[in-house]
Amino acid sequence: MEILVMVYCTHCGKQNEDSTEFCVDCGTSIYPEVSRRRWATRERRRDDGCFGLPHGGAIVGLFIGILIIFAGLQQLYGWNVDVGSFAIIVFGLLIITGALYGLTRRRS
Repeated sequence: MEILVMVYCTHCGKQNEDSTEFCVDCGTSIYPEVSRRRWATRERRRDDGCFGLPHGGAIVGLFIGILIIFAGLQQLYGWNVDVGSFAIIVFGLLIITGALYGLTRRRS
């Protein structure tokens, strides 16, 4: 037997199920503190990034992984390629891309 727990909206007094986040009548948050924390977490996640890019940390991780693989292939096959110059160019491109993304995001 399932027990249904009901809560009352602090704004309009309407009875709502416990699992409801917003009042079915007026739309007010049933648990305002929880909603505020969720909103803050979403905002932090949205702003998380590296080089001004969303998911920038993942992009940098992929870049470092590719550099390691490239350095290993260079050792394995005896390629004479300067990995450092390649790294500087890619980091520069990431910085420029992040700056352009930030500019377009502020306008909208």
